Amino acid sequence: MWKVWQIFDPRRALIAMFAFLFVLAILIHFILLSTDRYNWLGGAEEAAGDMVTAEQVGTASSATIASLVSDN
Repeated sequence: MWKVWQIFDPRRALIAMFAFLFVLAILIHFILLSTDRYNWLGGAEEAAGDMVTAEQVGTASSATIASLVSDN
């Protein structure tokens, strides 16, 4: 492994690696922001209508349990 660092300058290699990873991270975040599901800046208002609230889950569970109990 030490021969690799004789070929490449460690400072330049690390700077290039960090620059590449930073650009990759920014690219992934912009791709996610372009989708409706994973847009955490503007998509929350639109997606809120599709979400199930805790009250809806609670009433659905109670109704399901009540129907199961009444069948027996």
